[in-house]
Amino acid sequence: MATFTLPDSEPKVPVYLPPTLAEEQLLSFPAFNTWITTLRHSLSIQQDSSHIFNPAPYKLRRIDVQSVDFFGGKRLGFVKLKADISNDNGEKLPGSVFLRGGSVAMMLILQPDDVPENTENEKHVIFTIQPRIPAGSLALAELPAGMLDDSGNFAGGAAQEIAEETGLEIPASDLIDMTKLAIPAASSANDERLQQAVYPSPGGSDEFIPIFLWQKRVSRDQLEEWQGKLTGLREHGEKITLMLCPLDQVWKHGARDAKVLAAWALYHGLQREGRI
Repeated sequence: MATFTLPDSEPKVPVYLPPTLAEEQLLSFPAFNTWITTLRHSLSIQQDSSHIFNPAPYKLRRIDVQSVDFFGGKRLGFVKLKADISNDNGEKLPGSVFLRGGSVAMMLILQPDDVPENTENEKHVIFTIQPRIPAGSLALAELPAGMLDDSGNFAGGAAQEIAEETGLEIPASDLIDMTKLAIPAASSANDERLQQAVYPSPGGSDEFIPIFLWQKRVSRDQLEEWQGKLTGLREHGEKITLMLCPLDQVWKHGARDAKVLAAWALYHGLQREGRI
């Protein structure tokens, strides 16, 4: 098992690697860098006398990388590690971490253009239906998820399916980052510096998901055509498909997806405050 010392660590933190992972691969993995930078800052602010852990601050002592997955055989995708974090009294914090990094989710709302503007009437949300093997599902209803490309546009498998089925493209200029509106950025050196995003499983994973809103008014004929077409039913062998869900039913039909419930709460909360 290879070992190296985490750069700029105090106290010195040994990092133990499996045979399939090199030091430079881990240190260049964006998810690892985001996680360790965030953790280090959170540990550093224990120095403030008002911090609850100030009398016996916790320290990162060791990192054991237990397993890794590569995408396409070359690109590091997932890392499972154990972080040893304890204070001088021997008290420990749970440190099992599944590193995968961030993604984005889209709440895409369509409304007939003959409905009065600034109303919620007849709004529909686009869901994807696709296999999610970690959940044991072959047909999970969820908000479209993916990434923002170098231009800030929505990209990935769900974005491609939406473009193919509807012709809709989702430019960066039309996106509203609801999580950024709802979650204030760190305002002082003693604030933690988490992402302005939803953490769906912070007890075990670093995954963070900014949730964006995109709304578009379309002709009633077009929306009715999509309603007949986007039913969530898949053709033989099709892995991902789309479904239109009435906005007022989203919380029920997508209740298994944390992105749906977070988006639902953000949308209505920001609306009540007049921010969207």
